[in-house]
Amino acid sequence: MYAIELDGFGGPEVMRWAQSPDLPGPGAGEVLIDVTAAGVNRADLLQRQGFYPPPPGASEVLGLECSGVIAQVGDGVRDWHPGDRVCALLSGGGYAEQVVVPATQLLPVPEGMDLAVAAALPEVAATVWSNLVMRAGLRAGQLLLIHGGGSGIGTHAIQVAVSRGARVAVTAGSQGKLDRCKEFGASILINYREEDFVATLAESGGADVILDNMGAAYLGRNIEALAEDGQLCVIGMQGGVKGELNLSTLLGKRGTVHATNLRKRPATGRSSKAEIITELHRHLWPLIAEGTVVPVVHAELPVTEAAGAHQLLDSAETVGKVILRIRED
Repeated sequence: MYAIELDGFGGPEVMRWAQSPDLPGPGAGEVLIDVTAAGVNRADLLQRQGFYPPPPGASEVLGLECSGVIAQVGDGVRDWHPGDRVCALLSGGGYAEQVVVPATQLLPVPEGMDLAVAAALPEVAATVWSNLVMRAGLRAGQLLLIHGGGSGIGTHAIQVAVSRGARVAVTAGSQGKLDRCKEFGASILINYREEDFVATLAESGGADVILDNMGAAYLGRNIEALAEDGQLCVIGMQGGVKGELNLSTLLGKRGTVHATNLRKRPATGRSSKAEIITELHRHLWPLIAEGTVVPVVHAELPVTEAAGAHQLLDSAETVGKVILRIRED
């Protein structure tokens, strides 16, 4: 088969579409997917640079989500069959013609959805739902602040929050991105280059939940921006890994800080990928099927242009996801 291989670690130019060893057939509880498209995530950029190695036993090939058609099923797989259109949450291996994945990490592609577009769903859906709903318990009437509202995570989180009756505030670095966030349902729009999100949120009594991709750089200000009994969910470290936490402020607000990771979760059991996928299928997938929550794709590029896809995701223009087309449906 062919897959994206790395000529060492570095910039986008180290990626090349090359012949790679064929995968073995699926083991017990696994399926083999003929990949149609793969989602591009910031974790892929970090792995390409040598900063985010895959978990032990995972594929070295980039790609944490894909869509495609099941080619083979392993022993013990009862709910899926060859020919099924699926999207999958992966620990790696998506930038390839085929990938093997536990059947517990599959989701059906909703009727009428383009198969390639479905590759934009698993990673953002699992990240958003596990943090905002399963961990923070976001509910109607609460105020959610999303940093990076124009990102793939952000555009999905806005829709999920609105569907649950929450109000949404977002930060973004341009008016164009803020306008798109408003289209998806955000009502408080903050240009972080010109405004202080702490002061803006104070006018509304603070945020009940904050979804943060910045990490250390925003830690102190996020605590200030919380409402009483508020929850900060840290899902990224774009602003660094070490920050100073004012425990007095956190205690005074009875606040909580969560920090979660998706890729390194176990396949099954407590806090596992399987647990999240089950919740997505039960609660979120009906919303996607009816069009209440839609995938937001900024661009689709052929896998031979993976370098361009990484550059696009890293640019200031992108709103939503970038996907790589591996093969035609």
